[in-house]
Amino acid sequence: MELDILFYLCIVAFIAGFIDSIVGGGGLIQTPLSLAFLPNISISSVIGTLKIPAFSGTAIATYHYLKKVKVDWQLFLIMAICAFGSAFIGSQLLTVVSNEFMKPLLLIILIALAIYTIFKKDFGQAAERNIPYNRVVIYGCAVSIIVGFYDGFIGPGTGTFFILGFVTLLGMDFLKASTNAKLINLATNFGSICLFLIKGQIIWKIALPMAVCNALGGFVGAKLAISKGNQFIRYIFIFVILLSICRFGYEVIIN
Repeated sequence: MELDILFYLCIVAFIAGFIDSIVGGGGLIQTPLSLAFLPNISISSVIGTLKIPAFSGTAIATYHYLKKVKVDWQLFLIMAICAFGSAFIGSQLLTVVSNEFMKPLLLIILIALAIYTIFKKDFGQAAERNIPYNRVVIYGCAVSIIVGFYDGFIGPGTGTFFILGFVTLLGMDFLKASTNAKLINLATNFGSICLFLIKGQIIWKIALPMAVCNALGGFVGAKLAISKGNQFIRYIFIFVILLSICRFGYEVIIN
């Protein structure tokens, strides 16, 4: 591993950690650039290695969110179990099946989501909606299973999809949705890490330096998001969606 490549990877990890700590989507930056910098390493090894910095950055950001936002720990535990299992299964499937067929569908979903978020000004801004708790549990499990599987199978934009699900179905505002997304994302990352550890596909000399930089980016991003509030998070949310559209649009057109 050349030091200049590792230096660039660490810069990428910092930026990804910063973005991911606010609205998720750090993988949209970290994954494609890391694959470009590491062309001689298998895709599954790169993805497995990137789970370590993704976990560290999310963990640091989560710590700071938890000091400001109240969390329903019973609901979190249920959703975390669902997310962990589905992410493990998704990562297992990734080792034997290509995920390319899902990208055109994701592109359509992201375009619709961008239009909805831009034109619905109060999306994620209003006070939390009062939804019956049994429905909250059902919706929370559904979001955790679907997005958790996506995280294990594809990955980029997972936090963004969690936030979308929590705002739309669980009635949370952006700040609370972002906090819960971080917590559940820890579970999905851990599920994938367990799989990649078993497969021996984590390159630690790359993973650990990137993990430090991703965590630093997560610290800075979380502080900024908490101080600026829902409106700031909404702007970053829209930016990440547009970035996602560019990412998947490019891959669909090129392929």
